[in-house]
Amino acid sequence: MVEPEVITLGCRLNTLESEMMRDQARRGGARDTVIVNTCAVTREAERQARQTIRKIRRERPDAKIIVTGCAAQLSPETFADMAEVDRVVGNREKLSHATLLGNDATGVAVSDIMADEVAGGPLVSGIEGRTRAFVQIQQGCDHRCTFCIIPFARGPNRAVDAARIVEQVRLLAAGGHQEVVLTGVDISSYGAERDNGPTLAHLVRTILHDVPSLKRLRLSSLDPDGIDDDLARLFAEDARMMPHVHLSLQACDDMILKRMKRRHSRAQAVDAISLLRHYRPDIAIGADLIAGFPTETDVMFANTLNAVEAFGLDLLHVFPFSPRSGAPAAKMPQVAPADIKDRARRLREAGTLARRRFLQRFANADVNVLVEKNGFGHTDHFAPVRVDRRLRPGTVHTLRIVNFDDDALIAKETP
Repeated sequence: MVEPEVITLGCRLNTLESEMMRDQARRGGARDTVIVNTCAVTREAERQARQTIRKIRRERPDAKIIVTGCAAQLSPETFADMAEVDRVVGNREKLSHATLLGNDATGVAVSDIMADEVAGGPLVSGIEGRTRAFVQIQQGCDHRCTFCIIPFARGPNRAVDAARIVEQVRLLAAGGHQEVVLTGVDISSYGAERDNGPTLAHLVRTILHDVPSLKRLRLSSLDPDGIDDDLARLFAEDARMMPHVHLSLQACDDMILKRMKRRHSRAQAVDAISLLRHYRPDIAIGADLIAGFPTETDVMFANTLNAVEAFGLDLLHVFPFSPRSGAPAAKMPQVAPADIKDRARRLREAGTLARRRFLQRFANADVNVLVEKNGFGHTDHFAPVRVDRRLRPGTVHTLRIVNFDDDALIAKETP
């Protein structure tokens, strides 16, 4: 018998949901089954999904291949038409073994995600192959950024009940996970779908209070618009809050931000970063940035480029703009591909310099490191660090930084 395999493409939320599906597939008695959890954030992500499916079929000609995730939710017919695919399942259906493994006559089980009112899935005891555990706190998004179609793959914003989140965090902590990351599609909007609903800050305080055994808590991507005094203060109140945030900036030019339909301006991003540093001066700030958004001029791009240093950003994820079918930005006047490529290169170069400055902060310092696999880990500030391969993954150690390069810190055990 061959245990079911889950292949994850895409975000942290997909990683968590893949673990849920693994458990559900085992519960449903699946054998010799491969589940491909797809991403749809770019056209390239969908191309990679199709390529992955074809590769699986070549390597495992007798396996049952189930395709799910955001790309499957948005374009079920595309995958149903592939000769390699046995079943296509939507984002709602994938979290139940009955619908995940079912044998519909059509081989397709994809419902209207925009009508979904429920968030969350079955509890998991851990994340296979991961020392850092993810916990879903919400699903979907009510905003309509012009470059993004993920709301149509994930549905409207809806919060997971706080008691269930606490139960999941407690289960993971009891299972030995030292660090938990709160994740979702738009965690800054946690509780916003309800009048006087709980806020993200309130949820975090509840977790920290109700799960004293939790050693480390980290937040996934935040919108600058969602950072207020109450949330920022948390980084000063409890040492278990990891001093690192990753901001969904996307651009730092006001006209481009407006055309993206982002919720923040450049000034509001500055204010959010200043507020975080007011409460936690050493906090690490990461950011997503898109190069070559439609209508972006050289001057507009320069405003984003100079923000890397002006904002004191530490860690960058740079994405060259790629028009996504169904997203309004695909119909806007496009920037020349050569210019997009050049701007992405220049942003990455700025990111390399920022990363180098960031790593240099820890020279000769003693840092706490969550050890991951293959002699690698991350500090509290999410600085990457190479460690002694004999250190056991999933453990936290205080180590001395003895050197660094453009990629990572280099650490040894303290005397």
